[in-house]
Amino acid sequence: GDFTWSPSTVTRETLTGMDYVHGYKEKPQAGFISCKVRDSGGTTVADFNDQTNVTIVAEIANGKTIIGEGMWTVNTQEVNSEDATFEVRWEGTSVTEN
Repeated sequence: GDFTWSPSTVTRETLTGMDYVHGYKEKPQAGFISCKVRDSGGTTVADFNDQTNVTIVAEIANGKTIIGEGMWTVNTQEVNSEDATFEVRWEGTSVTEN
């Protein structure tokens, strides 16, 4: 599959003034795992929208395993009729790389 993920727990923004850079501010950020899924005909797309408190495990081609625990889906799943694919994004407080 085609996966994207972020184990980051914070997002930072540089604070600049008229005189110099003052530092940065930091906010919590949910980690995420997203992927492109193909509806093979036996897939119920609506089931993805119902997912909360799920564990997502993705084994990547380089041997790395990405694990998201306590995840929930965000956005809506919209199927492209030409190739029967749709995007799914899960967010949560724990995304790790092993």
